[in-house]
Amino acid sequence: MAKSWPAVDVRYVDDPDLLLALVDDFSPTALEEHQAGVRIFFATTAARDAAMSAIAVYDAQPVDVPDDDWARRSQEGLAPVTVGRITIIANPKSQITTITNPKSQIPNPDIKLVIPPSIGFGTGHHATTRLCLAALQTLDLSGRIVIDVGTGSGVLALAGVALGAAGAFGFDNDPDAIAAARENLMHNPALADNVVFFVADLRTVQYEDANHVVTANLTASLLIESASTLACAISSGRHIILSGLLTDERDAVLAAFGESVKKVWQADEDGWTGLILVKN
Repeated sequence: MAKSWPAVDVRYVDDPDLLLALVDDFSPTALEEHQAGVRIFFATTAARDAAMSAIAVYDAQPVDVPDDDWARRSQEGLAPVTVGRITIIANPKSQITTITNPKSQIPNPDIKLVIPPSIGFGTGHHATTRLCLAALQTLDLSGRIVIDVGTGSGVLALAGVALGAAGAFGFDNDPDAIAAARENLMHNPALADNVVFFVADLRTVQYEDANHVVTANLTASLLIESASTLACAISSGRHIILSGLLTDERDAVLAAFGESVKKVWQADEDGWTGLILVKN
């Protein structure tokens, strides 16, 4: 029997970002906009049903969406997305060449990654992912290890290695996300030997050292809850990239990290904010 995903169809939505903020505590995994409104996906039926109470003022209906149908329809409608030197292509049948070395003699070499759609942010078609991709391109990743917390599709870990990192580890507490990320390794074989994905909870992961670049495209509430853990994952002078927060949530997230870090970069898109923090 084909896997299905719990979702909520919400009609007549003027502000999708506000709607996402209302269900933020219930860990939404994706938002699909359509003419009549939006569809929000959740990892579990329990999370979906709990979120229903938070959006009671909306015209909302719970639905279960077959995974293969969602992916097929999404892939048909997703155009390539370019962020700086990186282009994300949804269709694995596209003819592409992946250039993995940013020190290439080719001027401004292109980096092309294949990330088919799945039930989760991370294809590059959501502002939070684009902000992280832009942030990665501001850093010198040479010789570094990228740690992608809540990796989802794995796109940020893959992008980190394509941009010159020595390797990347991506982890997520959702086994389905890790299964999708590992499938994406097969779509980007030139990077596969340098990227590892595994199931783990960010609150229990142990780091052998802290000489990393960390990316965390999560939610504001989870960033706040995990601020001290994430700050301990990097050593002095190293960077952590944050996204998944709405612009008006930025100050609360920064306050949670306290004086152990300082903000060195910020970008905003569609009401979302991306940050780079450096460890003091």
